[in-house]
Parts: sequence; C-alpha cells; structure tokens
Amino acid sequence: MTVTLILWSHALAALLFGGLTLWTIRANAIGLPRRPLALALGLTALWALAIAGIGGGEMVTRIVETLRNLAWLGFMITLHRRDANDRPPLALGTVYGVVALVSLAALILHITANSAAPGAAEPVESAVLLLRMLAAVAALVLMQALYSALNPAAGGGLRWIVAALAGLWIAEFALYCTEYLATQPHPQSVAARGVAMIAVALAMVTALQRKGELSVQVSRTVAYQSLSLVAIGAYFALLALATSAIATIGGENARVFQTAFVLGSTAAILTLVSNGWLRAWAKVKLAKHLFRHRYDYRAEWMRFTETLGAPEGAAPLDERIVKAIADLTDSPAGLLLAPDGAGFEPGASWNWDRGLLPVADDAPLAAHLAATGRIIELDQVRRDPACPDAAPVPRWMLDSADAWVLVPLPHMGTLAGAILLARPPFDRALDWEDFDLLKVAGRQVASYLAEARAQAALAESQRFDEFNRRFAFILHDIKNLVSQLTLTARNAERHADKPEFRADMVATLKESAERMNALLARLSQHHRARREAPRAVDVRYLVRGVASEKGRLHPVTVSGAEAVIALADPAGLEQLLGHLVQNAVDASAENAPVSIVLGSDGHEISVDVVDSGCGMSPAFVRDKLFKPFVSSKPGGFGIGAFEARQLVQAMDGRIEVTSREGQGTRFRVILKAAHTADLPEERAA
Repeated sequence: MTVTLILWSHALAALLFGGLTLWTIRANAIGLPRRPLALALGLTALWALAIAGIGGGEMVTRIVETLRNLAWLGFMITLHRRDANDRPPLALGTVYGVVALVSLAALILHITANSAAPGAAEPVESAVLLLRMLAAVAALVLMQALYSALNPAAGGGLRWIVAALAGLWIAEFALYCTEYLATQPHPQSVAARGVAMIAVALAMVTALQRKGELSVQVSRTVAYQSLSLVAIGAYFALLALATSAIATIGGENARVFQTAFVLGSTAAILTLVSNGWLRAWAKVKLAKHLFRHRYDYRAEWMRFTETLGAPEGAAPLDERIVKAIADLTDSPAGLLLAPDGAGFEPGASWNWDRGLLPVADDAPLAAHLAATGRIIELDQVRRDPACPDAAPVPRWMLDSADAWVLVPLPHMGTLAGAILLARPPFDRALDWEDFDLLKVAGRQVASYLAEARAQAALAESQRFDEFNRRFAFILHDIKNLVSQLTLTARNAERHADKPEFRADMVATLKESAERMNALLARLSQHHRARREAPRAVDVRYLVRGVASEKGRLHPVTVSGAEAVIALADPAGLEQLLGHLVQNAVDASAENAPVSIVLGSDGHEISVDVVDSGCGMSPAFVRDKLFKPFVSSKPGGFGIGAFEARQLVQAMDGRIEVTSREGQGTRFRVILKAAHTADLPEERAA
C-alpha cells in the first residue's frame, strides 16, 4: 500500500508540475520571471517522475534533486533582483551561492559514499543528511525573508507561489530529519512527501491563475534576522559534523572530547556575540553590502520622534535631544553645547562625564558654526590641521579622544546650540548619508530647543508679571500704613493729655513713620529702571560698609588687597554684595563667620564672598541658582542671586560660583579695574 502511494503520489505530482511548466512557457503569468520558473518547474516534474519510476535512492534521482534545488534557488534570487526600486547588491547573491554550494557538497559526498567502503559509508551519509538539512533550513529562512519583503499591494499570486515553495522545502526537511534519525528513508515519510508535492503543485496552479504586479521590498529587520538564523543553523550543522567526526576518531575518550568541544565552542560564540564592537561592525557591514542605503529612514525617524516625544516624567528635553541625535549614529554618549553670550557653555549631557569638561572660551567655534552650519568631523581636523574647520575648534575638544563629531543646531538664522557626539564602538568615517541625516535631525531638534526656550521665557515673564502685581499691592498697603501712622502722630500731638506720654508717642510714631518711608523708598528703588554708569569706586570702602551693616547680627570679616578700585555702579555693587553676603549669612551656622576677600591683578578686581555653610549641588548651581523664583531657602523668593548677576553684567563684569555640598560656597564677583586717580575727589582724599 505504501509503495503504491509513493508511486502514484509522485507520478501525479510529476504530471501537475509538467503541466505547470508548459503553462508557464506559453503564458507569462502574474509578471513572474518565466524562464527561471519554467526551468524549476520542469526539473521538479523530472525529479518526481524519477522518484515514481526508479526510486529515491538512485544516483540519477539525487542528481536531478540537486538540480531542482539549484533551480528554485535561482528563481528565488531572481525575484529579489527584479525589483528596480531597491536592487539587492552582490552580497545577497553570495548568501544564495553559499546555500547552493552546500547542496552541491551534499551531492559530492553522496557520490563519494557510494564508492567508499561499507564501513566508511555510514558516517559520510550522515554528513550528507546534515548538509541537506542545513540547505533546507537556509532555503526556508530565505523564503521567509522573501515572503516578508513582498509588497502586499502586488496581489496574492506571488505570495501563493512563495508560500507553496516554502511547503516544498518543509517537506524535504521533514524527510531528511526522519531519515537521519532512522538511518534510512521511512516509506511513510516518502509517501507523505509525495502528497505534499501534490499540494504544492495545486497551490502553484492557484497562484498562476491570479493576476498582479511583482513588487519586492527587502526588509532590513527581516534580513538581519534571516542572516542570524542562517548563522545559527550553520553553527549547529558544524557542531553536528564536528561531534560526529570526534565520535569516529576519539576512541574511548570521544564523549569527553565532544563535551569539551561543545562547551568551548558555545562559550566562544557567546563571547563574540556579546562583544559590542563586533555587533556594531556586523551591523555596519551588513548595511553596507546588503542595502543601497545605510539607514532605514522610516525606522530611524520613528525612533527619533519617539525619543523626543517621551512622556512626562522621562529625562529632560535637552537630554532627550542629545540621546536622539546620538542614537542615529550608534554613538554611546553626547553633550549639548548651549549658547552663552558669544560662545558656548556645557549644557545637558547623555552618558558624558561632565567632570572632565574644561572651562574654555568657545566664541570662535560658535561664530564658525553659525556662519557655515557645517558638521565638523573631529578626526578630519586632527588629521589635517590646515582644514577650514580646524582653527575655531577648541583644543580641549581635539585632545578628548572620545570627541567624534560636532553637529550644529541652526534655527531661523541663529544657532540654538551644538551637540558633541562620542565615538561609536566601531569607529568609521562619516559619509554623505550620515551628513544628510545629521543635518536634518539637527534642524529638527533646534526647533524643539527654540520652542522650549520660548516657552520658558514666556513662563518667566508671566511669573514676573504676577510678582509685580503682588509687589504693587504691597507698596499700596505700605503707603496706606505710612499715611495712617503719620495721621496718628499728628493727632497725638494735638490730643495727648500728658506731656511725657505725648512726647514718647510722638517719638515712637515718628520713628515708625521714618522706617516705613525708608522701606517704601527702598522698595521703590528695587525696580529702578535706570542705573548710574560705571565709574571708579573704592571697593574696600564699600565692602566695609556692607560688612558693618551685616555684622550687627552675624560675624563678617574683610581681608585681602588694600587698594581695590573698580569700574562699577556704587549703588548696584552695594546692592549685589548685600545680596551675596545675606545669602552667605543665611547658609552659615550661627557663629561661623562669613569672609569677604578682595583681590586685584591690575586688570581685574575680585570680591570673594565665602561661607562654610551647607553648600549647593552642581545640578542646582548649573540649572537653578541664577533662575528667578527658584530658591533653596524655605520661603525665599529666589530673586537675590538672579538680581546679583543682572547687576554685575550691567557693569561688564561676571560672577563665578564654586560650591560643595556640606563644605560651603564661594561667590566671586569680577569687575574691571580702575585707577586711584579716577576716584571722585572726596574718596581720593
């Protein structure tokens, strides 16, 4: 019964495939490559006829079977190469070529086994079966990649052809497995393969009746996965061949040798796979040789926008921007250089050690990027110091071995910043695709930065408006209180019965009125629009006045240079030093003195306000210290440090801050130096 089923199933399959061959030759169905398809169908019909006529174990049958496999592989690669929009390069043909060589190697080993001695034929036939299983698995992987690459809009006919062909390889693989396990072909398995061939032929008949256009799109992800599966299959086939060879020549210790080989090879493979450099290298090489473009732009842009649009509670926007740009080139770290006056200052970072960043003037670099908008490849600058991009690049950036690429962020004719990318695990030179992608991504993130900064400025302006409204209410209440106290003092002068009481009341009320008027004047002066132009000021004299006032409640010491003359606004300098000293007093313990240290180098003078209090974290100093309405003190308005920096910048100076949590803080005010001859006469005397 089984022999009859084998005969008639393969005979019917031969008849169906033969009819399909004639049909394909006469009519080019569904736009398929006619000659490769006709050749594959014809060889399949010839192979099925050989199985029915002379059996599957004959040499002629095995030769025709190998030719059939090669023909179907040729048809599959033709489908890949017929897509004019994304033609696979030579490397894809190499993959098919390797599978074809495995099939030929299996045939050659089978011929060798037939001429070998009876004792040596069995191991060779086992190797033949392993090679055939490897070829079938590889063909199935390629079929899956081809099926996934097909455009659904092309119609179902082509997909039916590919699915039917996958059924052929599945049937072959199942037969090889049962033969390998049973050491000889199982009749029921051979009969089942014949029935499967009939089903494959009927599926192809259905496919050839459908109409549609051929359109193949090679999926990058599926290609990577398919190649990974081929590599895994090759590894297991090699493992099986090696263990079989060890069993043949290993003697009594064959089991030990096999175990050691399996463990050693597995450990080696896992070590290689876990290596980041190797994975990056493989990704770059596969993208270079399997695809026309380095990037899958749809996937990259989806990941890019997903990173930028992370929900609330994720990393800050500046940090997400750096990560989004770095992910495009597989860079492991990045640093945002934010505009600061005419230059840059280190901003948000992603996996970058900010402690190694020097304080440097990057104004030439900012001007160069704003003028040219060029992406600077730092390795090129290191190789060619005479290139146009070399002069403005700061030395600290070139000395950092991790610094790889500098991406400007232009927006509406201005520069929103720049992003410094770290070197990826697999070092490579940038090409035109990298430059184009980084340029577009840089413009995109620049718009995000500009929008975020505009929103922050608007929110800050709204907070100022709210504060000014509350401030106006306070002024109004104080003015009313002063008026009431003044009226009370007048009434007391007229109506008090006792002269002594009247005198005390009048004195008390007048003193209160004077204090309120002084507070009113000070509060009104707080928002004075115009300030005096900078002039020569004896800073030590002014500092002593501030120290004397604050020293009534807390010890304040003054030391340093004696002759310290600066170009400054006296009232503004006194006000900002008052803010800094008061902040130092608030941060210090009860008896811990606050030090004011004066210094001068002839060109600049410095005033250091030093305390040994609680200190501040680097993140607070960088992101919040000089922001209005942000304070580390309970109930604080957060105006003092912000106003101090505004005051010192109005005098063409600057403030530097050094702070360590638990150790204290040093505020340094730096102003331009002046000469004693420039002092007013009363101060010079």
